[in-house]
Amino acid sequence: MDYQKVIEEVYQEVVEENPRGKVANYIPELARVNADQFGIALVDLKGQVYGVGDYLTPFSIQSISKVHTLTMVFHVFKSKLWSRVNVEPSGNPFNSIAQLEYEKGIPRNPFINAGALVISDALCGKFESPTRQIQDFINEISGNTCVSVNHEVKKSEQNHAERNTALAYFLKAYKNFDNDIAEVLDVYFSHCAMEMSCVDLARSFSFLANDGYSIFAEREIVSESHARRINALMLTCGFYDESGEFAFRVGLPGKSGVGGGVAAVMPHKFSIAVWSPELNEKGNSVKAVKALELLTDKLEFSLF
Repeated sequence: MDYQKVIEEVYQEVVEENPRGKVANYIPELARVNADQFGIALVDLKGQVYGVGDYLTPFSIQSISKVHTLTMVFHVFKSKLWSRVNVEPSGNPFNSIAQLEYEKGIPRNPFINAGALVISDALCGKFESPTRQIQDFINEISGNTCVSVNHEVKKSEQNHAERNTALAYFLKAYKNFDNDIAEVLDVYFSHCAMEMSCVDLARSFSFLANDGYSIFAEREIVSESHARRINALMLTCGFYDESGEFAFRVGLPGKSGVGGGVAAVMPHKFSIAVWSPELNEKGNSVKAVKALELLTDKLEFSLF
């Protein structure tokens, strides 16, 4: 399969169609990003990298980091974790307070904000220096020292943290929060404000295309069974309340972030990251989703 030729064709078709959205502005620092940037990086299971466009430009991965943090605690807490957070699609906005109250402090899944706060709380309970250890973990599975926290983005998120702070207090009220709220929020904003390029992001997702084994870290990151479950969560919950639409159009497990990135995997074949900052009304990158739809059409395979 000539992946380079395919992604160049996809890139050109998306550029010519030029679908538009709006850059996230509720985090003011993200609104400063050049909206015309667009990159694709695909990594096969031999470690070969195929890229086009702005695939080497670092960007704010935002909620994509929730896959990394979930992976870090998945095998540590086992069944206990799933008593604290569910595995169902939300069907509601990613920062819904009403849903969390209605469901008595148990978030629908680990990828909505409330669920990711529970995961961050679990990280704080397990690791002495969670933010640094998240960076170390992502660097290891990327095979590159590639992750940095954009402190301007982090500060911007902290200055507009009212809703996430409210979610944390709701979780605390329902006894689903063990650590200091300010400490956990700091870790949460730090991993959402991490930056990396499409190529490094695709490399960091490679283990999920390879039954849990990272060719870059040269070790098993999670078991094959756990890798399948993380992929299942990405397929059903990875795109906020547009996850069903993404599964219908693209058919790959993946995770989006409001920085405009999408990381996805085709099990036993490749991992891929696409980035373009303009979002649709659901918070997913317009060009990235279109690119992945074209890709699976051209390759004529998806999970289904």
